[in-house]
Amino acid sequence: TTRQAIQGIVHDPRGQIVFVDTPGVFEKTRDPLTKQLNAAAREALKGVDLVIYVADPTREIGNEEHIVLRMLDAVTAPKVLAINKTDLRNLPFIEEYRALADRFDRVVSISALHHLNLKPLVDAAFELLPVGEPFYPEFQFSNVDHRFWLSELIREKLFIQLQEELPYSTAVEIDDIEDRETKGGEKIRYIKARILTSGQQYKRMIIGAGGRKIK
Repeated sequence: TTRQAIQGIVHDPRGQIVFVDTPGVFEKTRDPLTKQLNAAAREALKGVDLVIYVADPTREIGNEEHIVLRMLDAVTAPKVLAINKTDLRNLPFIEEYRALADRFDRVVSISALHHLNLKPLVDAAFELLPVGEPFYPEFQFSNVDHRFWLSELIREKLFIQLQEELPYSTAVEIDDIEDRETKGGEKIRYIKARILTSGQQYKRMIIGAGGRKIK
């Protein structure tokens, strides 16, 4: 559900890696938002020095994966296949993804949830990336600001609460951030945010009966 290409910076004695987390690729492109997300994903592939394709072996290779693989075939940069969720016992389609190995320069099995084998993934990135000058100072770890992260945290909670019922078009805007002190002397951070959605039915779902969902 990522809307824009978010950069995360890794600082290491060997150098600096700028990871670009692209929007997802959607098979159906009927609405303007989905078309925009697919276009942003394609645009993000231009000029990169390495592609890491994170695969979900609990899902069969379907049309969306084939779209991604065709996009990657057109990329001349080195490619790494990172097979995710390998902490799970039941991975019904893992052999399908392993069969793609000849289309990639490296294959690494990882678990993002449990931080399993992330070091070998970073090691592979350093081996395959070209040498160049650092883009960011050592104190910077992303290209997005604090308000963006707060809005994404709130949006994440919406998707967890409502799952498939919530439209991808739902957005969050942060209006105010203020540090306050309670009567008991406790310091709290007050955040005022607006949830934007595309229809009254979704508004009712987000608020819930008696305001239970929004609470």
